Amino acid sequence: MKYAGMAMGMWLLFKRSFQKQLTDSLGIDAAAAKAVARRAHVRYRGIIEKLPEFEKADRFKMNIVSCAMFSAFLLNLSPRPSVQALTEYYRASMMTGAMRLFCRLSGRRKFSPKDIEGMKAAAALRAADRNPYSWNMAFLPYADGSGYEARFTRCGICELMRELGLYDAVPAMCRLDYTMSEAGGASEFVRKYTLASGGPYCDCGYRRKGA
Repeated sequence: MKYAGMAMGMWLLFKRSFQKQLTDSLGIDAAAAKAVARRAHVRYRGIIEKLPEFEKADRFKMNIVSCAMFSAFLLNLSPRPSVQALTEYYRASMMTGAMRLFCRLSGRRKFSPKDIEGMKAAAALRAADRNPYSWNMAFLPYADGSGYEARFTRCGICELMRELGLYDAVPAMCRLDYTMSEAGGASEFVRKYTLASGGPYCDCGYRRKGA
């Protein structure tokens, strides 16, 4: 994957918050946090450039780019913080004002015909059959019409973080699903299993608020 377009844009958009939260969430002093961010940028570019290009129709490219950024910072932290601490670090780093606006706008479209068709298309694409850093999912509408579940059997984040020796930190990223759903304002997020915790799949359930 080329370090251009989305990958470069994500770094420019989130680098400051990832660096700031090293201090605010993890208690690292400002000078050390700046040094970590500088090293993380080099590592981030290296991770991105080793990834294959994603298909144009693959809607999960942003997920793997976010994973690369989180991993790049994490690989430069010694000792590694607990998963609980990293969960808060990742949440605070990602939930900037721009991200909250993105979530609200996405929430307005949740459960719309365009949203449903997009989920069906992602399920049909089965991108992970050709790219191990993408996702395979099934689209499962709830029988009572209250929402739907996206059930993932392949996860690019799990694949990349396993290769980087960071697999134990995957749950820190998984928890953001709840936060983004809450910020969207349209759905309640429901989950029973994750692949990272040894489950048979990752179930991402979105139930209409008030349903």
